[in-house]
Amino acid sequence: MEYPPLIYGTSFLGNLYRELSWDEKLTLIKEWFKVSDGKVMIDSAGKYGAGLALEVIGRGLSQLGIPSEQITISNKLGWYRVPLKTKEPTFESGVWANLEYDAVQKINYEGIIECWQQGCELLGGTYKPEIVSVHDPDEYLEGAKDSADRQKRIEDILNAYKALFELKDKGEVKAVGIGSKDWLVIKELYERVKFDWVMFANKFTVYHHPKAIVDFIKQLAEDGVVIINSAVFNAGFLTGGDYFDYRLMNPENPEDRVLFEWREKFFAVCNEYHIAPGDACLKFALSAPQIKVLALNPSKPKRMANNKALLKKELPKEFWAELKAEGIIEQNYPYL
Repeated sequence: MEYPPLIYGTSFLGNLYRELSWDEKLTLIKEWFKVSDGKVMIDSAGKYGAGLALEVIGRGLSQLGIPSEQITISNKLGWYRVPLKTKEPTFESGVWANLEYDAVQKINYEGIIECWQQGCELLGGTYKPEIVSVHDPDEYLEGAKDSADRQKRIEDILNAYKALFELKDKGEVKAVGIGSKDWLVIKELYERVKFDWVMFANKFTVYHHPKAIVDFIKQLAEDGVVIINSAVFNAGFLTGGDYFDYRLMNPENPEDRVLFEWREKFFAVCNEYHIAPGDACLKFALSAPQIKVLALNPSKPKRMANNKALLKKELPKEFWAELKAEGIIEQNYPYL
């Protein structure tokens, strides 16, 4: 199947950090189609607002009269909506605003099928995910109590993928993949499962691009795997945010200070060349020729048009050379 150069994330539709109004959510959905030349692709998950994002997508697309053939929906599976019995949702405290439901994790053969069925129901029946994956397999493995428990969890993930590939064989979905913040988990599972696509999160950015990841990306591309790059701002820190890989940073902490110093140097070179740091992050994220697709999660419609225009724009070679000279980009990085 074909993948557009930009995929849009949908966590803001599930009230990530704050609750957008219905009109704001609908405006975001409209903008996907305004800035796209062809079929729109979006990335969602049952975890986003305990299914709220999926509900908003189905309702919004219906209200706008979007034919199902004009959109490809990716749904990351593994979280299942349940009634909210506590004041705050139990699955990610403090992250989601004003939710009416909770979510529980279901990663095994039966559980992933239940998540798939519920996801289709939440979308309202007219729209159905064509692309699927197991959500956050790295976090699921991190929860293991010991090596035996980790092995059991590996088997749970493999059985979940068995179910997803059966859906593909039946023609229910077109592609099965994996996304992870820990690229080594992708590598470990890839030895057992031949994914159609792989999504890296936080792990191939202007800040973080070690040779080992570059080499693995080459291997995946040679095997015909579609590579999607996401979370290319390291959770916003690279563009001035307070969080790095979803951890609140403290400039007084010596370990964190190294990152602040790196960012100061990065910003200085960007200012010298009159380049927005976010634009530099996006262009670097696509600099490896094997990476054809970028997943972004803009909460403001005007960013979408800028991101599309940036795809066709080249940044000066001198800019990249100076980033290397300053040690901001690794000197042995082969593509700039």
